[in-house]
Amino acid sequence: MQEKAKEPEIRFAGFTGAWEQRKAKDLFAAYSDKGHPDLDVLSATQDRGMVRRDDNNINISHDKKNEATYKRVLPGQFVIHLRSFQGGFAYSSIEGITSPAYTVFGFSKPQEHEPNFWKFVFSSEQFIKRLEKVTYGIRDGRSISYDEVLTLSFTFPGKNEQIQIAHFLDKVGALITLHQRKYEKLLNIKKSMLEKMFPKEGEVVPEIRFKGFTGAWEQRELGEISEIKTGPFGSSLHASDYVADGVPIITTEHFKFGSIEKNKYLIPMVSDTDHSRLIAYSLKTGDIVFSRVGSVDINALVEPESDGWLFSGRVLRVRSSEKYDSGFLHNLLETDDVRNDIRNRAVGQTMPSINTQILSATELTIPSSKREQQRIGNFFKGINQLLTLHQRKLEMLKNVKQAFLEKMFV
Repeated sequence: MQEKAKEPEIRFAGFTGAWEQRKAKDLFAAYSDKGHPDLDVLSATQDRGMVRRDDNNINISHDKKNEATYKRVLPGQFVIHLRSFQGGFAYSSIEGITSPAYTVFGFSKPQEHEPNFWKFVFSSEQFIKRLEKVTYGIRDGRSISYDEVLTLSFTFPGKNEQIQIAHFLDKVGALITLHQRKYEKLLNIKKSMLEKMFPKEGEVVPEIRFKGFTGAWEQRELGEISEIKTGPFGSSLHASDYVADGVPIITTEHFKFGSIEKNKYLIPMVSDTDHSRLIAYSLKTGDIVFSRVGSVDINALVEPESDGWLFSGRVLRVRSSEKYDSGFLHNLLETDDVRNDIRNRAVGQTMPSINTQILSATELTIPSSKREQQRIGNFFKGINQLLTLHQRKLEMLKNVKQAFLEKMFV
């Protein structure tokens, strides 16, 4: 059998030749430098590497006598969490001390390697899969054996190529972080506006209101202003009825993050014949769907691309009357007061559930003017579109990074 090529599929210009392959025992050395209690205590995180414990909001009392036994970690070194299998390697860009239960290691010849490059090696899916051979225990109790890690072989380029690869992947990572922060900032803005543009519990006027609208909002129950319907019972549809291409039938899994999955091929589908038989359970643009079990407080608005799709027996469909704007209603149902109310009235301990009666009794405060409802609904529609845009950019960048991790390494 021909030996696998030791060159990556994608490479920066100017670099040629096969990558070097060596055993970990020839590359790395463990360190146990103790007696530095005045240094900051570091904690290992899966996504940020080694961070100062105080900066990580970990509330652990300081014991200087005990910390004298902690191991010093230098910038460019790594820590193995002996009690953590997935992502058990943490890179440190700062100096500090960490628990003596951890293994601290670095390079035998630091001048020959770029630590940032190896940070990506140790966090890659390919390497984590290889760790299965050098771990013991079961499930969450699995531990990494440093001695066994030293038996693994690594294939890597020269230091200059390591620097180029690490620099490129760091830039992609920085873009991901930037869009993640934008997404989280916008999410916080939405949360704040949901609190201010809808009356608080016990009140009838919101804190912020569009110009030209006055007067108290009205008290209504959801069942008064909408038709609520449960999906078909299991006996009406079986897994054997699903087809490769047809009409999608959504269940709770398809809107667990607050919007309906848009790719119909990721949703079970039924034939046109079954669609006709179940036509009473079809969705219309502007409908609102709720999970009947599990995350019962999460709802999603049916957009035009999902018009005509079906909903399953694990879903409740809310169809508002003409007097009320469904976009407004969707966002009102996303406020903390309403979501907490639905959760509190759900039945069942291990698996909360709601029915048409419970959802119908949901108390709401609504402006009598449909025009005001539409203004509010359109405002949040704009925010939701921006959130979707940032979410898609994040997913794209993460996929790009994953593709480069697969193609820039051997």
